Amino acid sequence: MTTIVGHLDLTGKFRPTRRKPPIHWMDLSPTDRVDAVKQAGLPGFRAKQISHQWFASLNADPAQWTDLPAGIRDQVAETWFPTMLDRAGEQTADHGTTIKTAWRAFDGAIIESVIMRYRDRTTICISSEAGCGMACPFCATGQGGLQRNLTASEIVWQVHDAARRLAAGEFKGGPGHINNIVFMGMGEPMANYKQVMAAVRQIHAPNPDGLGIGARGITISTVGMVPRMRQLADEGLPVTLALSLHAPDDQLRDEIVPLNKHFNVDAVLDAAWDYANVTKRRVSIEYILIKDINDQSWRADLLARRLKARGDWGWFHVNLIPLNPTPGSKWTASRPTDERAFVEHLEHAGVPVTVRDTRGSDIDGACGQLAANLDSRASERS
Repeated sequence: MTTIVGHLDLTGKFRPTRRKPPIHWMDLSPTDRVDAVKQAGLPGFRAKQISHQWFASLNADPAQWTDLPAGIRDQVAETWFPTMLDRAGEQTADHGTTIKTAWRAFDGAIIESVIMRYRDRTTICISSEAGCGMACPFCATGQGGLQRNLTASEIVWQVHDAARRLAAGEFKGGPGHINNIVFMGMGEPMANYKQVMAAVRQIHAPNPDGLGIGARGITISTVGMVPRMRQLADEGLPVTLALSLHAPDDQLRDEIVPLNKHFNVDAVLDAAWDYANVTKRRVSIEYILIKDINDQSWRADLLARRLKARGDWGWFHVNLIPLNPTPGSKWTASRPTDERAFVEHLEHAGVPVTVRDTRGSDIDGACGQLAANLDSRASERS
């Protein structure tokens, strides 16, 4: 059980005390792992045995690692396998095929991940930060502000736990595995670039050094941190880049995506186009449809023109997302007729477009909503 240490700020909101997260095996590179076991007085080959148990066998209990001598299992557990995240709450939707988990970190910070099972694949949406500093007004996470960045092990923990539970058949649909990972949970991944990339490399690394999930099944989203988008293009990893655009004109985007005042629509679309050119990977243009805000047909036409201006728009794909509103918010999903008209205008212009399947509408489905509710309850108890 995690002990939450913190204080009430001037608004009466509970704020956890800032402390450093513990170091986990997942924070170490393969080389660092060998060095670590040697420094602990163990032979270097133990590192591969440990990694095989954790990443390949998905066995989270060192007491069961029978290829290690019984006398060192406690040492291994205490040294490199602290609990990074405790399950603080869980909700299911869509007849048990959507599982949303709230996690409590060592310092009381709460984050979320979501498992979505489909007939032919399983996707997990993970968080990269506790909270978010981008302040997009329609987003439940943005309304709460940024608490801190997550470590690589806190990020990978979300994936490892889901992979373990899927393999064990704990969810509806029987045993399975993760096909896709999307960095679209809480936080702006590019604002925590170093830890996100460390996590991606560990998720992608073949067993036993990592989880062995293909880079093409990993999507990293951003609201438009242009320097990091360009840096990602040079990483040599064919991950999918998702640009959360949400408006094709600077006047509106300045309002709903405040970072646009630093990196405007032209700048972020240029960086996205350059990413596609370098990596030969299609960029996903994420566009949340908000009633009477950004869902006008003329904005669909403008979006098409802006994409076409950058050349072959086969390298772009527009992913329209019906807004999952938060209680009390003035922002809500577009009317079905306006959504259809938006799609039709893009299709008429020849732009590849899909409407994302809506999940979690009968639970705290919006990103950050479950965490916000749990945080509110913790504040009330304090």
